Amino acid sequence: MKAKKAIKRLQRVDTLLGTVIDEYDAGNSGVNDMLRAARSRVASASQALAASPAKADSARKRLPVAAKKRGAAANRAKPSHKPPAVRSAEVAF
Repeated sequence: MKAKKAIKRLQRVDTLLGTVIDEYDAGNSGVNDMLRAARSRVASASQALAASPAKADSARKRLPVAAKKRGAAANRAKPSHKPPAVRSAEVAF
């Protein structure tokens, strides 16, 4: 997943957690504490991704070379095309 997309998803999760925290009954403080901790961790994760997008992108650039090699090896191992399916009138009934 690209860094921009991950940041957007984390921001959506942060907004949803904020809504749940605001609307949740304050009677159970243990649940509220867990929700607040989750929200703070999501916020710190999105900040960490925003701070270092070059690191995430550089790892992604190295991946296609290895993927191309695996893909080429897999393509050599399988036949180039599938034979056409044979249908007969007797099988249809």
